[in-house]
Amino acid sequence: MTIAKVPRETLANALGADRIAAELAQEGHEVIRTGSLGLCWAEPLVEIDGIAFGPAGDLAHLEAARIGPTDEIPALTRQHRLVFDRCGRVDPFDYDPAPIRAHLERAPADILAEIEASGLRGRGGAGFPAHIKWRTVHDTPSDRKYVVVNADEGDSGTFADRLIMEGDPFRLIEGMLIAGRAIGADTGVVYLRSEYPLAAEVFSEAIAAARGMGLLETFEIELFVGAGAYICGEETSLLESLEGKRGEIRAKPPVPAIAGLFGRPTLVHNVITLCAVPAILEHGGAAYAELGVGRSTGTMTFQLAGNVERGGLIELPFGVALRELIEDWGGGTRTGRDVGAVQVGGPLGAYLSGARLDTPMTYEALAGIGAGVGHGGIVVFDDTVDLVQQAHFAFAFCAHESCGKCTPCRIGAVRGKETVEALIASERPEVELAIIADLCDVMEQASLCQMGGMTPIPVRSALGLPQTGD
Repeated sequence: MTIAKVPRETLANALGADRIAAELAQEGHEVIRTGSLGLCWAEPLVEIDGIAFGPAGDLAHLEAARIGPTDEIPALTRQHRLVFDRCGRVDPFDYDPAPIRAHLERAPADILAEIEASGLRGRGGAGFPAHIKWRTVHDTPSDRKYVVVNADEGDSGTFADRLIMEGDPFRLIEGMLIAGRAIGADTGVVYLRSEYPLAAEVFSEAIAAARGMGLLETFEIELFVGAGAYICGEETSLLESLEGKRGEIRAKPPVPAIAGLFGRPTLVHNVITLCAVPAILEHGGAAYAELGVGRSTGTMTFQLAGNVERGGLIELPFGVALRELIEDWGGGTRTGRDVGAVQVGGPLGAYLSGARLDTPMTYEALAGIGAGVGHGGIVVFDDTVDLVQQAHFAFAFCAHESCGKCTPCRIGAVRGKETVEALIASERPEVELAIIADLCDVMEQASLCQMGGMTPIPVRSALGLPQTGD
């Protein structure tokens, strides 16, 4: 009997993976539902006895979609996968708990030392050193501590959190258990965006399975599904939402590591940050730190989307050039035209021109040109893009998603949208551009959080105004 692997993943399902799995089973194949290998351009990607086919839309013409042996696909073999090493290759629930049990026997001080040695930084956007958060929570006295996972993946062009939660949910559970052991927490909560119903289903199954294996005897994990507010991707708004309140920014200090969920010390991390932790303990913090460039250590899960020939997830060490990701890994634009702009880091990220494509993907290099890695999302536009309209979109997005707590963000985004509209119709664009520049300064310097504070980044880059880092 042949073994057929078919992804159980949102994109693949939308393109017919469930139907293909059923048809393969009817033909006598042993069907294993896996996660996605991240080759979105080839979904649904079916593997039969080690041979990959994709996009596999019709079994009658499957041979025409033949890619070749899965273990020889360059788009996979050239990657350096530490987070996604299991995803797409195995049944997510065919899981051996022995390695995580061994990690959980290590002393908290030992785990903290490995995280510090690794140089791991938050993969959610800010890039804050993880070990500082861990030690702060560990050192803060309290009767209870929490691990909170930010899975409210709202940035445009990002899908890494969804892929790992649908395809290897135990990787996140492992990271949470290790973090809980290190900081002395007994409860973990995953805040998942409502637009990910399959991720909720798979992760709930994994929690139940972990409980059955005895992994959650001293550390309980709960899944909380949010109501769809982008602002809840900001950690303090997320905590407010978890407490049953309106998702609004909290003024800091105190930081969540000292007074977070229900006023207790709370470690708040993005999904991919915690999913990197098992590999750090397996290989050692020093070995992890050798990957990447300078203080940008380890691997990053870059996600290619937009006007690109081969969209998908690519896990590589920090330092790869943006041009290589787009032209080599992504195959250039889908339209075949020149790249007009690339937005890196979500809807609050900078629009980079073709002249910036040789920038290394590191926290420091991107910060030097007024941009940021963000969650690793890369959205490609060809040379027909209207960047003035993109500036209008940035203000409109902020106006729609603002929590409304602070005036610079709540009012500034609306005034910004109106001013860009005036710019489009103006015979004296320098007047409107001067107003927009002043407005961006106010939003950046006076907003309570990054929602308003970072909206000037896409606006300035789209309109050719100087960035803070320029």
